[in-house]
Amino acid sequence: MYLASVMDLYSRKIIGFQMGDRMTKELVIQALDRAYHQQRPGNNVLHHSDRGSQYASHEYQARLKTYKMKGSMSRKGNCYDNACIESFHSVIKKELIYLEKFKTREQARKRIFEYITCFYNAQRIHSTIGYLTPNECERMYRKTA
Repeated sequence: MYLASVMDLYSRKIIGFQMGDRMTKELVIQALDRAYHQQRPGNNVLHHSDRGSQYASHEYQARLKTYKMKGSMSRKGNCYDNACIESFHSVIKKELIYLEKFKTREQARKRIFEYITCFYNAQRIHSTIGYLTPNECERMYRKTA
């Protein structure tokens, strides 16, 4: 199973994600759509991704334009450009995927959904955002904005 995810770099919150049997452009577009519809960001958002064919596809780039987002891609061969989302994927593997044996894909989907929405965004603190959870960081930002 593949997980496509979109992170808000300010709050470290996973704001959109989608799971599927294959890593396709449709999968990453669905994750982007969820992120956009959940957050409703203003114009001129910078959207960073790796150089995968799914993100470079005409359809994905067109969706960014529709949402008035500016696309930014990692430099070729440089994983550090995408370090935050790579770190999230490493964390979910260490804290969930490698620790549980899933009997079905549906069970895996449910647990990944719970991990992201109930634990990662709501309970897991991050040193880079002042030892707050992503949800707390987002709430504080909205209060001051």
